[in-house]
Amino acid sequence: MEITASLVKELRERTGAGMMDCKKALTEADGDIETAIENMRKSGMAKAAKKAGRVAAEGVVIIQQSADKKQSVILETNCETDFVAKDDNFTAFANAVAEVILEEKPASVDDLLQLSINGKTIEDQRTELVSKIGENISIRRFMNISHDGVVGSYLHGVRIGVVVDLTGGDSELAKDIAMHIAASKPVCVKSEDVPETLLEKEKAVFKAQAEESGKPADIIEKMVTGRVNKFLKEVTLLGQPFVKDPDMTVEKLLKSKDATVNMFVRYEVGEGVEKKEDNFVEEVMAQAKGSD
Repeated sequence: MEITASLVKELRERTGAGMMDCKKALTEADGDIETAIENMRKSGMAKAAKKAGRVAAEGVVIIQQSADKKQSVILETNCETDFVAKDDNFTAFANAVAEVILEEKPASVDDLLQLSINGKTIEDQRTELVSKIGENISIRRFMNISHDGVVGSYLHGVRIGVVVDLTGGDSELAKDIAMHIAASKPVCVKSEDVPETLLEKEKAVFKAQAEESGKPADIIEKMVTGRVNKFLKEVTLLGQPFVKDPDMTVEKLLKSKDATVNMFVRYEVGEGVEKKEDNFVEEVMAQAKGSD
């Protein structure tokens, strides 16, 4: 039987599973959607799919490097609770995925999920782990970085990870810069790299604040310019005071070492993910009403 797009769509809507999983299940069931659903339930896939809508904002950041230091991988893998983030099965899965990224260099998370570890796709292993652990698990993002210069990396526990690439300097300087980035959260290396949308947004705020002073337009313009320059120093790596020596900016530190930062990547677990705020009282009340 032909596996049509509409059939795949129906199975996705009924199970919540991914498109590739639905297509595979329908193929194995010769297009019989009821058989496909039954088989998915037996394998735990449907159970895992039901958990897919739950917010996964905990987890780990993994950094791995090739032996020659020419390639680095930074990966964020998420789960729902800090407890599971410490589970050996979860961390083993995250580390194995990072190894695959380092070796295979997939272009996207979707491509990554179709790659295999020991003959089984990463997506299948993720699904099995969801069923086993009982929490939604997702591979949120990764970056595969090629290095021509000096590479530095830093992990703050398992929640914050940084990879930085330098021209000039040495491994100790690269490590210090990585630690600084972990602590100070710069948006980019230099002011020219600050996204225009972010800069315009801040300018609008500064202008509105300055106009409340009731001062002349030329004075307001100078106030806005001053605040913008201060903002650029705060959000750019080169403009920030170095965490180990606040009397020196990172830019001055790099110049003293005849080094430049080519790029950096900073991941923080759950960054930008809207977490669900649980209300214990409401939860208990809902359960009490349900038992009436």
